[in-house]
Formats: sequence, structure tokens, C-alpha cells
Amino acid sequence: MDNQAHAVAQGRIKRLQREALLASHAYKASDPAVCALCDRAIPPALQDAHHLTPKSRGGVATVLMHRACHKQIHALFTETELARDYASIQALHAHPQIAKFIQWVQDKPSDFNPPIRRSRSKGRV
Repeated sequence: MDNQAHAVAQGRIKRLQREALLASHAYKASDPAVCALCDRAIPPALQDAHHLTPKSRGGVATVLMHRACHKQIHALFTETELARDYASIQALHAHPQIAKFIQWVQDKPSDFNPPIRRSRSKGRV
């Protein structure tokens, strides 16, 4: 199967996600991954890909984050809030609760995986 036929067989969304992931990771595979939110090294077992704009809202681009950082974002914000107001790392950093979380987690070891509580403003599951 040639490259074009393989690309079509793979599916448009998966292909776009893979291209966005490759574009967002300019480092070599041997380099340790660094969290886009807290700037700490991420152990391979705790890596999560965060869609800057949620997939349900058409998002494709992802960034690597610690599982704890990723969970904290989704515990605080709805998908609508993420798509509308927090679709960039800079916007997330500007939020006071995220800034407080980053400050708190900075001195923790990179393999630290704390329990995360859901925000009261987000509602019940």
C-alpha cells in the first residue's frame, strides 16, 4: 500500500491528530517529556495528551502534561469553558486556581500523582 492510500485508510481525524502531535513535539524521542503546564519532566507512565480545544468541540492539537495537571484542568473547567476561554497554555496559566496548583506542585517529585477533587462550580457527576 502506498503512502497516500495508507493515509486515506488511516482516517482523517487520526491523521490530523498524529500530524498535530508531531508538530507540537519538536524534541527527540530520547529527550524526556516536559509538562506544558508545570514545566517538570514527565515519567512515561504519567504522560497524558491534553487537547487544547476539546475533541468534542473540534480540537485536534494536543500538548503533553502530567496526569495530575491534566486531571486538575478537567476538574476545574467544563469542555465549553475550555473551548471558549482556556484553549491555550497562557490562558490556563492566567487562571488563579491553576496558578495556585502549579505553584503547589512545583516542588513535588515528577512521579507525584495526587488525588484531584472536582470543582464545586462544575457540578455533580
